[in-house]
Amino acid sequence: MKHVVIVGGGASGLMAAYAAASQGKRVTLLEKNEKLGKKLYITGKGRCNLTNDCSPADFLANVVRGGKFLTRAAYRFPAAETMAFFEAQGLALKVERGNRVFPVSDHASDVTKALEHACLRAGVSIRLHETVTDIGTDGNEVRFVTANGERIACDAVIVATGGLSYPSTGSTGDGYRFAEAAGHALVPPLPSLVGVETAEDVRAAQGVSLRNVVLTAKRGGKALFSEMGELLYTHYGISGPLVLTLSARINRLPLAEIALTLDYKPALAERVLDERLLREFAERGNEQMKNVMRGLLPAGVTELVLRAARLSAVRRANEVTREERRRLLSALKCFSLTPVALRGFSEAVVTSGGVDLRGIDPATMQSKLVKGVFFCGEVLDCDAYTGGFNLQIAFSTGYLAGINA
Repeated sequence: MKHVVIVGGGASGLMAAYAAASQGKRVTLLEKNEKLGKKLYITGKGRCNLTNDCSPADFLANVVRGGKFLTRAAYRFPAAETMAFFEAQGLALKVERGNRVFPVSDHASDVTKALEHACLRAGVSIRLHETVTDIGTDGNEVRFVTANGERIACDAVIVATGGLSYPSTGSTGDGYRFAEAAGHALVPPLPSLVGVETAEDVRAAQGVSLRNVVLTAKRGGKALFSEMGELLYTHYGISGPLVLTLSARINRLPLAEIALTLDYKPALAERVLDERLLREFAERGNEQMKNVMRGLLPAGVTELVLRAARLSAVRRANEVTREERRRLLSALKCFSLTPVALRGFSEAVVTSGGVDLRGIDPATMQSKLVKGVFFCGEVLDCDAYTGGFNLQIAFSTGYLAGINA
């Protein structure tokens, strides 16, 4: 019986193990942590947004990098198959805003348990506390893996070690080392779906969450990104859903060439907003600007906007000049932010970069260089936006690797 070894017991590794075992192969899963699915436990704020209930075409539209490569996997094992798999394991699912799929229990641990039980029922041998140090080959074919000093003979090995995001969960780039040893090129790993540090001091608004604002990124005057959504001010800069999406688009670009602007009132044209300001100033002429502005913005953000407009917070509304009002309008509709860095891997939802896709067969996930070596999940140079799409990449590529190993 063909022996398949899976290196890594996360989302893609567990799905690969199940898929391989369901094909009648002898499967051994090696996980270096004390438990399976350690990263799964923290996804979706502990609730685990395990996929997105959408068509393969819509899924691929939300892939930032690797969309063409993932086409076969997306249609072979789409979100509908992922949902059917979990429901077959007895895990009840629900679909929330944006087609995000969660377990009804709201417990990420139930997702891991469902994967583990499916693997055990299929006959997978699961070994914890097993650190793989080497994948041995004979010419261009895999022969064994070395784990905790033991040489384990195998006919195929599936590398499902994850990337570098959340290293506390065991994602320390082991798979990159295995890939390079096999002759594969790497696309330099970078954090994605992560907050952005700004040159501007925005701590006055720390903790303030804004809905329905428009964030725009330009490079050399050309718009790279412009979307409406939710933004969160932090001690270092900005975060929240809008910013996480932005980070996936700009993480491979020189940040020094990127300018960010924020429209706090996208529903109001500048002329309409100006008329509103004039009315407010007329009705509340003796009040200080910091109080007048609270009808438009939270206090912390008001401080940032007035600072950007070079307008004193204690200035009375009836003292504001036309030029100062023009600057205030500009600060409300086109508030400038300067990105200086992305937050690190310890905060990144996923890793962008990894094993170069040109060395992998997209129909099977097998290495084009070494027969019997497969790669799946975050170790590959594939990443997507938030909303369950990255876990769907893990499940689709894991399944394809498993049935072909």
